[in-house]
Amino acid sequence: MLVKRLRFLVATIAIGTAFSATAQTDLGAACGCPPVGSRPTVTIGGTATSRIDINGNLLATNTVLSCDTIYALGDKVYVGDGKSLTIAPGTLFKTPSGPSGDAHALIVSRGGKIFAPGTCDCPIVFTAAADPMNGTYGVNNHGKWGGIVILGKARNNLKAGFGANTISDGVGFIEGFTSGEPRNEYGAAPGLQDDNDNSGIMTYVSIRHAGEVVGAANELNGLSLGSVGRGTTLQNIEVIANEDDGVEFFGGTVDLKYASVMFSGDDGFDWDQGWAGSGQFWVVVKTDLTSFSSGDNGFECDSDDGLQCTYHASPKIYNCTFIGAAGVNGGPALDNNQAIEWKEASRGEIRNCIFANYSRGVQFANTTTHFIDADGSGPGAPVAADDCYAAWNAGALKLENCTFIGAVDPVRVGGAVGGAPDLAKFAADGNTSVPSVAGFSPLHVMNVANNAVTTKHDILPGANIATATLPPVDGFYTPANYRGAFKVGEASWLQECSYNALIGLQANLQSCPTDLNIDGVTNTTDFLQLLGSFGTSCQ
Repeated sequence: MLVKRLRFLVATIAIGTAFSATAQTDLGAACGCPPVGSRPTVTIGGTATSRIDINGNLLATNTVLSCDTIYALGDKVYVGDGKSLTIAPGTLFKTPSGPSGDAHALIVSRGGKIFAPGTCDCPIVFTAAADPMNGTYGVNNHGKWGGIVILGKARNNLKAGFGANTISDGVGFIEGFTSGEPRNEYGAAPGLQDDNDNSGIMTYVSIRHAGEVVGAANELNGLSLGSVGRGTTLQNIEVIANEDDGVEFFGGTVDLKYASVMFSGDDGFDWDQGWAGSGQFWVVVKTDLTSFSSGDNGFECDSDDGLQCTYHASPKIYNCTFIGAAGVNGGPALDNNQAIEWKEASRGEIRNCIFANYSRGVQFANTTTHFIDADGSGPGAPVAADDCYAAWNAGALKLENCTFIGAVDPVRVGGAVGGAPDLAKFAADGNTSVPSVAGFSPLHVMNVANNAVTTKHDILPGANIATATLPPVDGFYTPANYRGAFKVGEASWLQECSYNALIGLQANLQSCPTDLNIDGVTNTTDFLQLLGSFGTSCQ
């Protein structure tokens, strides 16, 4: 463990100052942005201004927001068809709660684009108005504003007459809204769908304390993606302390790489309505919270949620590390938390992942009450192939080369514990269920009211866990011959610029100090001192 942590010292000397609370109050300093405390606050939305009309529509063809100002969303703000919103690296949004049933949110409508090219040194942060930006705003603060919604024209399996949010074949209005209007709609009629649709770019974007409730069982996700196309770039996205799911895909073909969801009130990642994208390097961290649900599933894998669907969800996911809430903060081994819930009509592939602190590993639905209607002519008879459990056994749904740590029930079928044949197939597909992994410590202890961490967890194994499957070579996936979201022996992609590092939750993500002799600079003297201390730990 000492050598594993020491490697970060070398990396930090090479790249400079570590991410810290100061990096948040001085958000964007590396990009020339002024200190957060000196930035004036400007409200966008709620009243008509030079930027926006009374209905929340941005007026300019391209609205540019610079990092010298803090922005507050005063209502629902829409980037409409043919419009774009450009957000400079290092920009901060601090949004207040809306009136009951009227969450303040940013919505990129069909035909609109968002350009938010944050960087590791200068991330773009969306958070609550009360967040002091020093890491002490407790993760028990959920639902303090709406969230970010991106809507596109790519495929989905919506069918007219099925589902409260469906408007017509291929078109619906996004979850989190109580009625449909064109600005809230996603998808397109069959024949007009564009799987290469481009809604813009979001990189190094942090979405915190969102998920404001709109109505009964109706709240926004941190990032909602409705029929977003693969022409859109989403990378290094984090969602912190959201009331509902962290990231949810409603159909679409968009890909997502390097993403983390922490302390959500519901699922980590959720897909619905035929999503067919790719994902790699995803992280979920849950904690045992007393003031609200800490969430149940790492993955919730749907295809239709009771709709009649013309095709199944079919994403391909590699290299995730998900940490559940069982036993965290001294809490109970929660009976209802599942690493993966594979529900009605969903397919897809999950490979090379590590799941820990989930009392249940994977649960397969075995219902046959949903419909496959390939010709679109109307309801048909229940089809056995719609059964996720049957699809798994037939090889149409794949869970391969994943490691489950501490799962009481590695496989469940229809709510019951899986039998000997299920466990045999689980193992034959390269999956393992083990009580522990050397060097891997998933439990943490923290005060959720102020984020003070007294016991860090370490979610890098002591050595890479081998896998028999490699990601496809298609320009999206990074070659990775190991399980989990991090490669042992390399600096973590969460090390320098993540909320994990800000609050000091993960022992293996904290950079060691570079100014070893404390003379105010990092130079060769420090490096020589490092060489003399080789084999020790800075933790």
